[in-house]
Amino acid sequence: MGKLSEKVAMVTGASQGIGKAICHAFGQAGAALVINARNAEKLSHAKSELAKWDVPVLMVAGDISQPETVERVFNGLNSEFGQLDVLVNNAGAFDGGPIDELSLESWDRVINTNLRGPFLCTQRAMRLMKPKGTGRIINVGSISAQRVRPRSAPYSTSKFGLVGLTHVTALEGREHGITCGCLHPGNVLSERRVESGKPQDNEPMMTVDELAEVALLMATLPSHVAMLDAVVLPRDQAYIGRG
Repeated sequence: MGKLSEKVAMVTGASQGIGKAICHAFGQAGAALVINARNAEKLSHAKSELAKWDVPVLMVAGDISQPETVERVFNGLNSEFGQLDVLVNNAGAFDGGPIDELSLESWDRVINTNLRGPFLCTQRAMRLMKPKGTGRIINVGSISAQRVRPRSAPYSTSKFGLVGLTHVTALEGREHGITCGCLHPGNVLSERRVESGKPQDNEPMMTVDELAEVALLMATLPSHVAMLDAVVLPRDQAYIGRG
């Protein structure tokens, strides 16, 4: 019996990077999984990789910032499993540039993916978790929610907002046995970094699997214990005083 046996976990942004690593960690721990991402082909490949854990996996592709996608995901979840024990709001987008040059389209895309999507999923998850009197919600934030860099207005703003959503969710969920925490990664060597052509950026890196271990810890703490904010980064990465 794994730590998440008989539990159902939903992970957004599950087709690659941090989301896929979290799915592997949860699957190995015995959780049934609901996985979502925009790219159906990549998501299908990610689902096939989960077969080695021999756990049920429901795949629903689509943009989680759109209400109709969230409706499809939760309808499928209810039909297939009838419960949700852990929600991981991981889907994310990045775009940047000088504030005075940013397009409204870039701003909206990042804010919608990084903040509107988690709100929509959290709203539906709370409706399922409240009657049971238990549940965990994990939001994947960023150290950019605390230490900003130039040319990152949409991303940093969305992650600051996600902290606020996390804390309000934790407060409202407390009387219903629901915990909510924000996992703030530092530099992670994901596919997106590799595809950018600058996988190291001359900065220390950690692996997605190393970060996923913390997500698993957050998901499997005793029910009366909550991890509200967790900053996880390579030992040598500049954080305090970073520019």
